[in-house]
Amino acid sequence: MNIPNLLTVLRVLLIPIFIMLFYVPYHWSYMAASTVFAIAAATDWLDGYLARKLEQSTPFGAFLDPVADKLMVAVALVLLVQVHANFWLTLPAAVIIGREIVVSALREWMAELGARAHVAVSDLGKWKTAAQMLALVILLANPPVFGFWVVTGYTLLLVAAALTLISMVHYLIAAWPHLREGSEQK
Repeated sequence: MNIPNLLTVLRVLLIPIFIMLFYVPYHWSYMAASTVFAIAAATDWLDGYLARKLEQSTPFGAFLDPVADKLMVAVALVLLVQVHANFWLTLPAAVIIGREIVVSALREWMAELGARAHVAVSDLGKWKTAAQMLALVILLANPPVFGFWVVTGYTLLLVAAALTLISMVHYLIAAWPHLREGSEQK
């Protein structure tokens, strides 16, 4: 266990704290939940940076890091869909969660073929993650009342969802030759 892996484990352990803070019946609960989410999001960047800088990448970290990210984002989206209960949040949430399922399955399948590098994380995926995390921090920090910050959060989440779809299409195009091989053999 090294520092990057400990940060990744911390991110997973922050999820129930973030959920609890989201639901406590105090005026400061949204801001507290958003702060914990922002700290967890920062550990995502920091653990990757430290793993590369300190040359401490491990198979455990390579496995747990994307799992922790997806758990954190999916939980945040589910909580927000529940309290906002509108099209402007539900559609991008469904797109983002659906894309994560498709791309995770695609990466696993490509790894079995020994072609995982064809669906590695791209710069587009990093922009998507940045827009998504910023949107979630903003939306978690504010009650579900239309105003400047909530509209800004919705807009950023829609941008993240669009980038999510574009990156998924890029991954599917990269994997297409491998997907076609199976159908041509039948």
